[in-house]
Amino acid sequence: MNNNSDHAWLKTLNNSNISNLFLKIKKEERIALMPFLMAGDPDLRTTSEILLKLQDKGADIIELGIPYSDPLADGPVIQLAASRALSSGTSPSRVLEMLAELRNKLSVPVVLFTYCNPVLNFGFERFCKEASEAGASGLVIPDLPLEEAEKFSPIASAKGLDLVLLVAPTTPKDRMKRIAQNSKGFTYLVSVTGVTGERSVMDDRVKTLVKQLKESAPSPVAVGFGISAPKHIRQVRSWGADGAIVGSALVKRISNAERGCEVQEVANFLDELRTEVGQNII
Repeated sequence: MNNNSDHAWLKTLNNSNISNLFLKIKKEERIALMPFLMAGDPDLRTTSEILLKLQDKGADIIELGIPYSDPLADGPVIQLAASRALSSGTSPSRVLEMLAELRNKLSVPVVLFTYCNPVLNFGFERFCKEASEAGASGLVIPDLPLEEAEKFSPIASAKGLDLVLLVAPTTPKDRMKRIAQNSKGFTYLVSVTGVTGERSVMDDRVKTLVKQLKESAPSPVAVGFGISAPKHIRQVRSWGADGAIVGSALVKRISNAERGCEVQEVANFLDELRTEVGQNII
């Protein structure tokens, strides 16, 4: 491993749980497996069990969605999951309460995925404080503009949270550089123009985008939106990505499982990723 590269990476990291995790993964020369699930689908008790199962099955970072009624960045699979979660009475407060109950059991960094409206309604500083106290390590808000993120990121950091920013294929190169330099923990690279959802192939543009982000800032890059199979993880790893976020495919498995079998379905899916891709992904 290149010591100069290590030093550059360390200078940009903020000694958070996420940063330290990516540094460990970099030294192990592998890619981070980052599953996404919607809190409260089908209920928070099941979500709690799934979180622990994901940890047991080798997830490096878990992205936990907080349901919202107007999830603009999400495709139909995750939209339906959010709708079911809201119908079951899931709210930001209840998600944080559930997470807090797992503090002594869940050691994997959890990144909360939500939208501006519920966070601002909650109160940004209060939300960050309670999320951090509940055990969250990071926060993704896809509809938060860069200019606002630059104001809010220091508040999140002060409360112990990394505010992770997103880059899309349509993001101009100069703006992409600013996003990469301001994103904490890692930069979230959206692999497609559009919403979340399973895709059969990965767009070759992702390879160029990963390279551009790496040139903009030495912080980790995780690719999401469209990753649904082991071949996609292999591909983005070969392109230099540090993490692969698997969302809709996992959420779909949970929603299609027989009631009471959701946790086992999650275990089976993680086993498939490990078996077909090999130990290099974890």
